[in-house]
Amino acid sequence: MSTATATATSTWNIDASHSLIEFAAKHLMITTVKGRLADARGTLTIDEANPANSSAKVEFDAKSLDTRSDQRDEHLRSADFLDVANFPTISFASRKITGASATPGSEFTVVGDLTIRGVTKEVTLDATYEGRGRDPWGGERVSFSADTKIDRREFGLTWNAALEAGGVLVSNDIKIHLEVQAVRA
Repeated sequence: MSTATATATSTWNIDASHSLIEFAAKHLMITTVKGRLADARGTLTIDEANPANSSAKVEFDAKSLDTRSDQRDEHLRSADFLDVANFPTISFASRKITGASATPGSEFTVVGDLTIRGVTKEVTLDATYEGRGRDPWGGERVSFSADTKIDRREFGLTWNAALEAGGVLVSNDIKIHLEVQAVRA
């Protein structure tokens, strides 16, 4: 029994150079501004026989945040937002996977713990299995995409500025989009 389980479970390392972790917020309540976290590392453990037993554990370097504006990036890294001096990493660890299958295009959910600025909250990712294949160097790769939305205030990211015309400078809702490719360990 343990031999069958061992062969049915595989470990995959996230390939940061072929993955995208993107976030989006409204600026002045009218324009969507996007940013990325460039430094992602982690593993996926895939249970071939029972995908619900699969898991993901990912860590991001908060300093790798990039919104294409040095001034904005420095503000987002400051104590007003991520406080990277005291909280250098953002992490996610799955707890439950529902509806996963090995059919490309299949949709499923991943429930897990997202930790930002030392605060851990449960989030649900709406995920899609994108497929699996071999690369030209003999490695095997797998790909997933996922989306979620968080209220940044729940993670202690409360800085904002009121606008004269009403509303606030930065939306509280943050959309997160992931494109993850991983290589079999």
